[in-house]
Amino acid sequence: MVTKQKILIVDDDENIAELISLYLTKECFDTKMVYNGEDALNAFDTYQPNLVLLDLMLPGIDGYQVCREIRAKSATPIIMLSAKGEVFDKVLGLELGADDYILKPFDSKEMVARVRAVLRRYQPVRPEPAAAEKIKCVEYDGLIINLTNYSVVCDGQQVDMPPKELELLYFLASSPNQVFTREQLLDQIWGYEYIGDTRTVDVHIKRLRAKIKNHDSWGLSTVWGIGYKFETK
Repeated sequence: MVTKQKILIVDDDENIAELISLYLTKECFDTKMVYNGEDALNAFDTYQPNLVLLDLMLPGIDGYQVCREIRAKSATPIIMLSAKGEVFDKVLGLELGADDYILKPFDSKEMVARVRAVLRRYQPVRPEPAAAEKIKCVEYDGLIINLTNYSVVCDGQQVDMPPKELELLYFLASSPNQVFTREQLLDQIWGYEYIGDTRTVDVHIKRLRAKIKNHDSWGLSTVWGIGYKFETK
């Protein structure tokens, strides 16, 4: 029997939470609803969801802090839900580690599509693949990026990062010294299902630079007025 993927729904509006749960249950997901930040953190540890749908405006511990605490210990995908559509709010959510941002009110089909899209891109560490299976991995001096098991090792240390960051780093490093526009990176990493702006790319590059410091022989470079490249020297 196929195990259902588990979605943790965090929203202080019980009606909205139940509506989201109904949509996802119909799509064969298992769901759990909580209504405040403290319960969200407890449920994350006990329920161990495959994805978290997280409202920002929560009583007590708000959604931003919940996201920060989850991301400090796990790369589990997080989609933020909010009625706040300002660019600042979206960027802040992404900087804290969210994988997507959905504005309320939202269309049920779009919400389900985004959940599926994020889950498709997130694959937890798997056992070593069979010899016949092609391993997607790029290596540089002091850096190993493995897309097969979603791992990054820099200077001998495992670096935890959400799926989108890892996919972006792998894509750039797979084509060293090739310049990609922000629009190209959006299309390659987020795909046509993602409705966002090019600032999303800038946010993820900033987060990558904070985790992966430039090496003497390689680094993430900005090509002003165009985009970014993984530069080797």
